[in-house]
Amino acid sequence: MLTERKILVGVTGGIAAYKAAEVVRRLHKLHAQVHVAMTKSATEFITPLTMRSLSSNPVYFELFDEPKLWNVEHIALAEHVDAVVVAPATANILAKMATGLADDFLSTVLLATRAPIFVAPAMNHAMYHHPATQENLIQLRERGIKIIGPDTGFQACGSDGDGRMSEPGEIVESLTRFFTGADWLKGKKALVTAGGTQEPLDPVRYLGNRSSGRMGYAIAQALQEAGAETILVSAPTDLTPPHGVTRISVQTALEMYDAVLGLFPEMDVVIKAAAVADYRPSVEAEQKIKKTGTSRTIELVPNPDILAELGRKKMSQILVGFAAETENLLANAQHKMQKKNVDLLVANDITKPGAGFGSPTNIVSFLFPDGRRIDFPQMSKLEVARHLVREIARLLGVETKE
Repeated sequence: MLTERKILVGVTGGIAAYKAAEVVRRLHKLHAQVHVAMTKSATEFITPLTMRSLSSNPVYFELFDEPKLWNVEHIALAEHVDAVVVAPATANILAKMATGLADDFLSTVLLATRAPIFVAPAMNHAMYHHPATQENLIQLRERGIKIIGPDTGFQACGSDGDGRMSEPGEIVESLTRFFTGADWLKGKKALVTAGGTQEPLDPVRYLGNRSSGRMGYAIAQALQEAGAETILVSAPTDLTPPHGVTRISVQTALEMYDAVLGLFPEMDVVIKAAAVADYRPSVEAEQKIKKTGTSRTIELVPNPDILAELGRKKMSQILVGFAAETENLLANAQHKMQKKNVDLLVANDITKPGAGFGSPTNIVSFLFPDGRRIDFPQMSKLEVARHLVREIARLLGVETKE
């Protein structure tokens, strides 16, 4: 897919620079012609010799070095590469790109090139959420620059949050998808639900679950990447919706029911990845319930079963459900698939390390009504989502390539 493609990997000064070596290695393994440009700060984290060894090409980091070839090197690279990927992309390089600043080799190439540019942001979560960084990302997207990630998780500074650089496999996958033009769902409308619903007890408290929404948001990104017009019906989460995806925010299961059923007739694909509460309190107290020191009984009433209702109403739509189980995974998932009349069911055992709520990874099986089953090893939720979108495309009769 990348044979003979000229890819420039830009490496900037962040601890995630060590992951850039794996990006270069993977691109080289796919037979791309890989060139590397590093900022001086990046060379403090990983050596040019490492990158030269992995890319089999000279590494560029000095703007005014004597040219290795007889040309103006930053202009020659800018004109002849097929794509540029900056990984990691620090807040500093994003600001330079947004303002058009060119004060070193890499930023000069980025200003001069007309090739597609991909950036994989990597920074502390506070820096990522700073209004200046968010405004810069919006501006870069509007110019057509493709943003990969970032992921959420533990960071080198010791904190936990979003701003972590996407994994090398996801970055390379984004490039391969771009060059193969995998717009399998172009012209299709897709709806995905995400997050855990919250059922109020009183103005302060609610009944909820441990869902982070990561799986649903990853699916929304994968649908959008595949060209689908994507709507994300989201229960409360701390996540930012993928660029180009329309989010409808809800809190309760009843609100999600109304939103999904209202949109269902115009959809081609619906993926129910949200963790919807099965029950809600029969009465929501108007004022905060006070502590009395005695036992209290709360009556619960069932919420409508959104997936089952969609299974009864579906016409030509592809309907995908999820089964998050703690025991008897396959038996429970098979029963749910038949009962809910879905076209594909994603099953996972949330007791397994790397597959539970809030984890950046998942371990899933795809189950089909005809008895087929596809088991996947542990992988990022975005990778799971991309596999899921491929299977949905096949169910729609779209020719896909491995």
